[in-house]
Amino acid sequence: MEDLVLAERRGPVLVLVLNRPERLNAWTNELEDAYFARLDEAEDDPSVRAVVVTGAGRGFCAGADLAALGAISDGADVPPRPRPRTFPLTLRKPLIAAINGPAAGLGLVEALYCDLRFATPDAKLTTSFAQRGLIAEYGIAWLLPRLVGLSRALDLLLSARVVSGAEALTMGLVDRVVDAGELLDAAVAYAQALADTCAPASMATIKAQVYAALDTDLPTAVAESERLMAASFTGPDLAEGVRSYLERRPPSFPGLPPTAR
Repeated sequence: MEDLVLAERRGPVLVLVLNRPERLNAWTNELEDAYFARLDEAEDDPSVRAVVVTGAGRGFCAGADLAALGAISDGADVPPRPRPRTFPLTLRKPLIAAINGPAAGLGLVEALYCDLRFATPDAKLTTSFAQRGLIAEYGIAWLLPRLVGLSRALDLLLSARVVSGAEALTMGLVDRVVDAGELLDAAVAYAQALADTCAPASMATIKAQVYAALDTDLPTAVAESERLMAASFTGPDLAEGVRSYLERRPPSFPGLPPTAR
């Protein structure tokens, strides 16, 4: 199963590669299990400060493997999965997608579960669901409008049209467009900068704040930020952040401890 998702360390950055290139990295339960296991390893390794995920070969992820969809359409039972597919959203560390080719259907959803998305100008992104007789799956109806706005989300979902990486950048579907030969290095460089300059505990808390605030009002978000701010004033990261700034040196923040499971 480890061969389904390859892992490479680049200093404090863990690069994960979806590895079914002969199928454009189409999603299967086995691929999902391998990917989630790799994210577990990243979560529990204090030396990993950020994760970049990309695809082997010509694509990021072509969506659910159509052979599996065919079995479902023939009436086969859909077995429950051990964890929700939204599990990547719970990762405390920054998760960055490097979209090197087609990201379709569930493959696009997996990219949206990342905190940021880098893409090549010619990457092909599509929801694809409506053209397969499916609905807006796995929470994309919640995620997409928050990224690109209501009407653009409906355009992408209803038409299932293919948009390039360049067009995706104009609508906010991706955050950076980088030439193919430089894509992975650019995503890793961004992740490296986070690792070098930002406190892991701060980033984990900020991620949790942002995702929680999507479902709260402003007074609730302000009250929570005030509670968290008071706690941060007594922690070691603030002292190190201020001291490193005054001493004009890179900060030395501790990694996150493993999660209790």
